[in-house]
Amino acid sequence: MREAALGVRVHSGWAAMVAVALEKDEPVVLSRERPHLVKVFNYSYRQPYHTAEKMPLEEARAFLSQVRAEARSLAYDALGRMSARLQEAGCRLSRCALLLASGRELPELERILASHALIHTADGELFRESILYASEKCGHGVLAVRERELLGRAAKALRRKEAALLRRATEVGREMGAPWSQDEKFAMLAAWLALAARNNRNGGSPRSGPYETRKMAA
Repeated sequence: MREAALGVRVHSGWAAMVAVALEKDEPVVLSRERPHLVKVFNYSYRQPYHTAEKMPLEEARAFLSQVRAEARSLAYDALGRMSARLQEAGCRLSRCALLLASGRELPELERILASHALIHTADGELFRESILYASEKCGHGVLAVRERELLGRAAKALRRKEAALLRRATEVGREMGAPWSQDEKFAMLAAWLALAARNNRNGGSPRSGPYETRKMAA
């Protein structure tokens, strides 16, 4: 059974997921999805820390805990659906490549809610954490890549120029059809990087790079 990786680019309340396998060191897109990570797809739940900012602290804490639990559950369901589809196609989903923002560590809740910049950061991190949680619960290895470093790392690991990687991602989109935005392109490149890194770890393809595991938040 061929191995596959899932690349994920997260937004507020939803994510772009692209599953990739390799054929002769070239990426083949097996499936894609844009699952919601909130049960109620509106501003209040898609921007939970913005919503919590207007609440008393303990009410805010309870609300965020609810949104986090729902996001984890929905992320786990989405990964389960993707894994089942890939298995039907003769592939095994073994790892998840998650694109990160700055990776800035967040302080305690009181300080987050007192800073508009931290509120923006925390909204994104809540939904990224749900993907990390679901991936680890599913038993997938996780390659966490800062988005600003993706092209550089992929170029080094795959031994291709950044422009060539972007062209390949665009070509794949023409083959797949819409929707194929920057979300899908970056998710595909992240999944490709994860597969190459895994092959290198196992003594396989020379087109490879470092493989990392990012621990999920408590």
